[in-house]
Amino acid sequence: MSAELIVLVLVIVVALAFDFTNGFHDTANAMATSIATGALTPRRAVALSAVLNLVGAFLSIEVALTVTNSVIDIQAPDGSPRPELIGDGGLSLLVVILAGLVGAILWNVVTWLLGLPSSSSHALFGGLIGATVASLGWDGVKWVGDGSGLDGVVGKVVLPAVMSPAIAIIVAAVGTALVYKITQGVAKRYRERGFRWGQIGSASLVSLAHGTNDAQKTMGIITLALIATGHWADTGNVPFWVKASCAMAIALGTYLGGWRIIRTLGKGLVEISSPQGMAAESASAAVILTASHMGFAISTTHVATGSILGSGVGRRADVRWGVAGRMVIAWLITLPMAAIAGAITWWVGRLFGGGGLAAVVMTAILVAACGWMFLHSRRRPVNRHNVNAEWEDGTADGLAQESSAATRTEVER
Repeated sequence: MSAELIVLVLVIVVALAFDFTNGFHDTANAMATSIATGALTPRRAVALSAVLNLVGAFLSIEVALTVTNSVIDIQAPDGSPRPELIGDGGLSLLVVILAGLVGAILWNVVTWLLGLPSSSSHALFGGLIGATVASLGWDGVKWVGDGSGLDGVVGKVVLPAVMSPAIAIIVAAVGTALVYKITQGVAKRYRERGFRWGQIGSASLVSLAHGTNDAQKTMGIITLALIATGHWADTGNVPFWVKASCAMAIALGTYLGGWRIIRTLGKGLVEISSPQGMAAESASAAVILTASHMGFAISTTHVATGSILGSGVGRRADVRWGVAGRMVIAWLITLPMAAIAGAITWWVGRLFGGGGLAAVVMTAILVAACGWMFLHSRRRPVNRHNVNAEWEDGTADGLAQESSAATRTEVER
């Protein structure tokens, strides 16, 4: 087996691992409010979200094409393939992609451990950008594409990252205010009961939208790796087996449930009512689906968090701005921290020759680091049994220090 094939297999496996972490990291985006209000039980919520993520992954490939064509500049200024990336059978490009994936997964797992709803999308783009800059320099990144500002990293990633949460906050705030104004004469218990049914529909739509955006990113990565090694040549399409495997990976991750982040979004920002939850989910779905249609690789985490904040503003509820501040800090540092991790991973790979051995070493480091963080998470597990416990402001996860023995020993699942 050639070095190129070994590294290609590792890239595909690690890419699917990233897709898996994307699933459990972002389950909260769709289901946190429904779980918090009791519209769905925790296990039913993640099961429903997993199925709809699976379906949504097949509905579009626009975001996948953005990842394939709008981040790493594989062409030299004269339009020919970059020999430093493609000249060795694509091995150099594969190592760059693998280093970027390792950086993205490490940041995803760190923020999951801390219960911070950071962006899996920005972790991925940050990891790729860092590894590319380390390998090729700053001109190796396709910053503005054709120069119009509507392509490349700036147009497809940075601008949507700034605009999407702001739009979600506004839409959710207006929607929540209208909902409460229209239903102000309805008894609270009837209003809550009716909107809980509505939440099931709106949360389902967010899950479907999540599949159309986030699952696509891993499809784009694997397709780029196949193009690098000559196993695929159509830059305007994605192989069916890639779609199917990415859809399954993100669905499985979603089903396992990222309970730490679900807790932060569902209980940490604001106490959510059913009308408020439905307004937040509807705003998230509208923004995500619009962005997916336009090929914008937005952060569904930013959108969902913005919608929840907006719903709290629209209801004039007490927002825990300290928790929101920690989230914003995580937003701001996600891309640069993942970029640093990706760059360091690439340099480690270079120490081992930058080929097959380097890829094995990078993968081993990833497995060891993730294994350590998983074992560390078992000291204070958050699971479906305590995800809706009352929020304690004095701790990062909002859980009282004197948790029960059963809670301490149960593994998050």
